Amino acid sequence: MVGAGGGFLIIPTLVLFAGMPMKKAIGTSLMIIAFNSLIGFVGFVEIDGHEVDWRLLFLFSIAAILGILIGTLLSRKISGSNLKTSFGWFVLIMGIMILVREILDI
Repeated sequence: MVGAGGGFLIIPTLVLFAGMPMKKAIGTSLMIIAFNSLIGFVGFVEIDGHEVDWRLLFLFSIAAILGILIGTLLSRKISGSNLKTSFGWFVLIMGIMILVREILDI
């Protein structure tokens, strides 16, 4: 959709329109993105016939699993309110950076 997994659009939608708590919205968003990625990967390999660098995929998978474990530990220490505020600032800063890059044509 936007090349970034769409998480920054899915999360606010789930929180604002579905009334979902922030932490649950993040988990749901990650599941949606993972499912979309899996479908894209299968299409990339099976339908288009591309070869996969399985070693690289394995290394990225290990990094992702470590990220999940670290994220799980951190989520227990960060309140949903603080997470919502941090996410808002992150999206705002990313939006400004994208606008600046588009305006300056970098």
